[in-house]
Amino acid sequence: MRADAIRVRLPGVVRVVCGFRRRGGIQKAGENFKGRWPGKLQRESFWSHNDISTRIHLGATLVVLGGAECGNIGPTGNAAASKRKRGREGHRLIGAGMLGVVLLIVAVAAWCYYTASLKKADQLKTELLNLHKDGFVIRNQAGVVVFRMAFRSGTLDLDSCSKKGVILSCDRSDVGKVNFFIQVVWPRDTVMCYRVRWEELVPGRPVEHAMDYNGSHWYGGDERATQHWPLSIAGQQEPEPFITSDVYSNRHKFGGILERYWLSSNAVAIKINDSVPFHLGWDEVAQTMRFQARYQDSPYKLLQGPQGHAELSYRVCVGSDITSIHKYMVRRYFNKPNKVPSEAVFHHPIWSTGPLHKSVVSQENLLTYVANIQKYGFNCSHLELVDCYTSNYGDFDFDPIKFPNATAMFLQLKADGILVSLWTHPFANYDSANFGEGVRKGLFVREPTGSLPALVRWWNGIGAIFDFTNPETRDWYASQLRALKSKYGVASFKFDAGETSYLPRQFSTFAPLHDPSTFTRRYTEMAIPFNERAELRVGYQSQNISCFFRLIDRDSVWGYELGLKSLIPTVLTISILGYQFILPGTIGGNMYLNRTDSSRRLPDRELYIRWLELSAFMPAMQFSIPPWEYDDEVVQIAQRFTALHETLVAPRVLELAGEVLDTGDPIVRPLWWIATDDEAAYKIDSQFLIGDDLMVAPVLEPGKQERDIYLPAGKWQSYKGEYFDKGPMYLTDYPVDLDEIAYFVWAQ
Repeated sequence: MRADAIRVRLPGVVRVVCGFRRRGGIQKAGENFKGRWPGKLQRESFWSHNDISTRIHLGATLVVLGGAECGNIGPTGNAAASKRKRGREGHRLIGAGMLGVVLLIVAVAAWCYYTASLKKADQLKTELLNLHKDGFVIRNQAGVVVFRMAFRSGTLDLDSCSKKGVILSCDRSDVGKVNFFIQVVWPRDTVMCYRVRWEELVPGRPVEHAMDYNGSHWYGGDERATQHWPLSIAGQQEPEPFITSDVYSNRHKFGGILERYWLSSNAVAIKINDSVPFHLGWDEVAQTMRFQARYQDSPYKLLQGPQGHAELSYRVCVGSDITSIHKYMVRRYFNKPNKVPSEAVFHHPIWSTGPLHKSVVSQENLLTYVANIQKYGFNCSHLELVDCYTSNYGDFDFDPIKFPNATAMFLQLKADGILVSLWTHPFANYDSANFGEGVRKGLFVREPTGSLPALVRWWNGIGAIFDFTNPETRDWYASQLRALKSKYGVASFKFDAGETSYLPRQFSTFAPLHDPSTFTRRYTEMAIPFNERAELRVGYQSQNISCFFRLIDRDSVWGYELGLKSLIPTVLTISILGYQFILPGTIGGNMYLNRTDSSRRLPDRELYIRWLELSAFMPAMQFSIPPWEYDDEVVQIAQRFTALHETLVAPRVLELAGEVLDTGDPIVRPLWWIATDDEAAYKIDSQFLIGDDLMVAPVLEPGKQERDIYLPAGKWQSYKGEYFDKGPMYLTDYPVDLDEIAYFVWAQ
């Protein structure tokens, strides 16, 4: 036995070890202890569950374990001093013990919290998505973060979140109760989708999420006055209603063709649900797009009740590459046309009286215009009679002064093989014959009480706007168009305007409009009976309207703001939005005063030629300013390029147009369509593809007869017969004469 320990055996007890120090004094005390002692002592002593009184002196510390003595060991000393000493040591021991207990509790609590945190973190993951209190991130199959969304209107209380199957849900934020969930959907092996919904349960509170650009390139959204490809955000914009607007009149609004859809080079697509009172803003510094849902200070209306809960809901889908994810989204979420418009419009140019004659059009100058088309040997799919051919805006029949014998005029045009399309619009000015009839029959959009028509200002005066949510209005309006078609043999109609921005600020309609842009949708439906050659300039959920969609009017300038450089970015944008039968507008622009790059009454000659060359590679061509207004060389260039369009471009476009009915794939495509892993291709805004095998690179700068051209990987043959097969590559300062456009065909 060791000199500093006594082993005692008691009945029912295996072993007790009592330790002491050789300092003298009796080691007393003890308190009841039951169970196992951890550590070194456990290896020496086993305690019964009986009431055992003993004491153990471990090292230099006295531990009181019970009321009985382990023994009276050692020489006697001063009892009082020993008692005081034992008291001081006991207090220190109790303090140390309490500290140890606290530390143990803290350690256990930390371990429990850590374990709970791991469990909660696991609950806040679903597939490739991680949810945090202030947003979420999505990774692709390679583990790379490809999408980031931040919650701006509140942070989630993660203690209120749970996971059930493929759904993450939370019911509280830092500002109150919410209804939030993310649901995983597996539509395909190569696609992962997430349904996201945040509903504020406090009336009046908006919901806002901020989508990070995440270092990628984004496309889609809407037609803009200043159009870039990919999207380029400038400055800071508070969220505004994402509704159709006339960007020619207000160049900072969203355009007449728009959809709640965006696509990124990271192979991510986002589609905002139709039910959302959707507002869009952005922040150039933070590189974010701000998605907001609200009813306050907004043209969006609740269908029931004066108050309601704002809901922001959307779908995010991640694919293997940008082209395949876009194909999936178009097939899943977009309408598609059910027929291809007239083949003649794809083959031959449309001729319009618009920018050339404007409101001074007459029977005489119309017939002269047609005679010159024939004189210079141009084909004509049909002729558009535009602007003020009626006595007043809102009338439907011809002005007898401007057109003294409209019936004879149409007979002559028919004999010459010329079909005519008439300009129409949704307005009736207060001085028109139809204004009074519209008031009597209740055909117009009304002021909020519903008693009177709501007057609006548009570019040709002040009047009322037809309410196309009213079946009676639709029937009446369509009957006016059918009467013109029957009386004169009119081929079709050019439907102008239709943007939501022309609705009064306060108004009422026959059918309440939750989303104001539904008005645009109803207007586009008026073109359905005439869609062989019909033309629209607005579109919202209107991809199934099987007619041509025209870009908003262009100025006769070179730049990105409604100029020549904006053509390709705008055509690519509305193609991505699902509108494939595209009219790029009149060649040379609209020739408005102070919006023309020329000192003459005509657009700049070089600008006109480059515009003509680019239009020849669009799905359809449209003239107003005729080439003979310049000189014989311009006429010859126009003849050559209209022929090139008919023989090279139109057959390809028509083949692709047939595929659109099934796939919705664009006819005019960006370079990344065939080069999904090519960073350079994501940024090219001055070249495009027709299908996969015809690439076009027009000259878009004044005074240039050369340009840099990017060739994606593959074997290409130029229009000059050269072969290039070491791509991807840049052709620097590639020569392109004034009467040429550079194009390349995929070589098998």
